[in-house]
Amino acid sequence: MLPSLCRYHQQCSRALLPLIGPQLESKLLTLCSTHGQGAKYSSGTTERKKFYRGVTISQGEGGLYEINLDRRKLKTPGGKLFTLPNEALAVAVATEWDAQKDTLKFYTMHLTTLCNTAIDNPTLRNKDQVISAALKFLETDTVCYRVEDPPGLVELQNNEWDPVLEWVEKRYNVVIGSSSSIMGPQIPESTKETFRQHLSSYNFWSLIGLEYVINQLKSVVLSFGLTDRHLTVEKAVLLSRLEEEYQIQRWGNVEWAHDYDMYELRARTAAGALFVYLSSESATVKKKILQDP
Repeated sequence: MLPSLCRYHQQCSRALLPLIGPQLESKLLTLCSTHGQGAKYSSGTTERKKFYRGVTISQGEGGLYEINLDRRKLKTPGGKLFTLPNEALAVAVATEWDAQKDTLKFYTMHLTTLCNTAIDNPTLRNKDQVISAALKFLETDTVCYRVEDPPGLVELQNNEWDPVLEWVEKRYNVVIGSSSSIMGPQIPESTKETFRQHLSSYNFWSLIGLEYVINQLKSVVLSFGLTDRHLTVEKAVLLSRLEEEYQIQRWGNVEWAHDYDMYELRARTAAGALFVYLSSESATVKKKILQDP
């Protein structure tokens, strides 16, 4: 089933390896070994019995791509035809459906959920509203809020967060800063405007994915580091959980619960990053992926 999709999956994964890191490379498109809560907009049920055998892709009106489950065209929860802007994203979503076993586990199908959100746009937001929602996180960014004690955590935050903060300030020629005050740092308006202009360069679909990543990491800084390939998924997730990891190292943890939470967050973050990449994919990128040996 879908032998060509499997080959394309391998090629696509190799192209994305610098972004996702080797440990997530083999899992990124299926995302089925890790349970998740999904995005804000998903189907009403979390599981149902699988009702199809094969998954195919077809190109419909306007050059948009469609997902076919046997002979049935996939539709969104809002009843719209499930159409995708390019072949690369269609392949990724089709792989997600093809990877399902006897039971459809919708909470593992993060790419499908993000597509549903972009197509149905259930909150009726425009591009500017999505950008504003994403930038709201800058005011409470994880890496900008610092503790005053214990000394070990203060040192850890400085050592791990400062380099990323310095990188993003240099990369975008902005000032962000950090603070131990409950009010957080005062972000200059010029910084917000620079980031707004940067986000405006993304299309609506990519913004949906980027907002999702920002929401997972609770950080604009870490999300930019991830989408700009300065950070891997593993590193971005670790930095977003720095205080929790410190407490675990100090006091111990329930191992299975810790691993579950960490891999779940990795899966969601990886899916969001992949969605941003594929939904902003250009003809040049697709050509390169298809021509890789």
